[in-house]
Amino acid sequence: MNKKIQVVFYKTAAGNEPVREWLLSLNLEDKKILGSDIKTVEYGWPIDMPVSRSLGNGLYEVRSNISSKRTARVIFTIIDSYMILLNGFIKKTQKTPQNEIDLALKRAKEIK
Repeated sequence: MNKKIQVVFYKTAAGNEPVREWLLSLNLEDKKILGSDIKTVEYGWPIDMPVSRSLGNGLYEVRSNISSKRTARVIFTIIDSYMILLNGFIKKTQKTPQNEIDLALKRAKEIK
């Protein structure tokens, strides 16, 4: 089975990759869960709930239930055949926080 889209990390002007850094800060179990969910999107795109959903404005989120009954989200955009990971965070509220969406939108605009 071939990947339908290829994962790429958003890179700042300084060369940092905030989502990669965030993923690396997580424990091994959580990294594996998020990695598996991202891989599901790579191979299954377009894919919908429960793994992914549209946030509007060209943004989507990977939805992961990680250890300790926590919820993680990775916000991404699709450009050509690339899934560009823009923002990652532990979700603490029912609704995806607007500041997390705004950060992803800002990063998406930088790369377009």
